[in-house]
Amino acid sequence: MTTRRSARAISVAALAVPAALVLAACSGGDSGGSPTRTPTTAPSASATAAPIGKRISQTCAELVPDTTFAVYGKQFELDASATPEKGSAAAKIAQQRGRVCVFHEVSDESMTITLAVADLPEKSLTNLKDALYERGGSVPTYRVEGYFALTDDVGRADAFADPYWITTSSTLFTEPGSAQPVVDAVRQALAPAASSTATPAG
Repeated sequence: MTTRRSARAISVAALAVPAALVLAACSGGDSGGSPTRTPTTAPSASATAAPIGKRISQTCAELVPDTTFAVYGKQFELDASATPEKGSAAAKIAQQRGRVCVFHEVSDESMTITLAVADLPEKSLTNLKDALYERGGSVPTYRVEGYFALTDDVGRADAFADPYWITTSSTLFTEPGSAQPVVDAVRQALAPAASSTATPAG
C-alpha cells in the first residue's frame, strides 16, 4: 500500500498540469541518468515519454458486469468503436496501456459512461493522489482513496486501489454516490491484486 506523505508538496497551481505530464515525470531520463536537452527545441513532456503502465488483463465486461447498470434504471452496452475525448483522463490512461471502456445507453447513445483503469508505478500514483487531494472532494465511501468532482454537468470519480488508478465519468454522476456502483464493480474485479484498504488522505 502506498505510504502517503503527511505534508503535501504539490501546490494548487499544479492541478492545471495534465495527467500525462504527471505520469511522464515519473518515467525518468535517458540511460545515463540525466535528460537529454537541445537548445533549439522544446518538445512537450508527453510527446516522447514511453508508457510506464502495465497492461490491464480484465475485459470491460469483467470490470463492469451488465448488472452494475441496473441501479440507474437504464440499459447500457459497450461501444467498441468509441474513443476517449482527447486530453481526458481516460485518454491519458489509454496512452499508459490501460483499459478504456465506453458504454452508451441503448435508447440514447448520447448518454455514456466512460471507465478507464491504469496499473501504474507507486510514484505516479502518489503524484496523482496528491494533485486530487489539493483539488478536494475526498470520498471515503469508495473504500479506497477516492475523489469526486462535478464539472459542466459531468461527474468524475477517481479511486486508487493500488496499484490501479480507476476513473469514471458520466452526466449520470451528479454526486459521489452516483458513481459508486461502477467504482465498486471495478474495484472488486481487480481484487485481490488491488488493495482493499483505503489509503489515508492526510
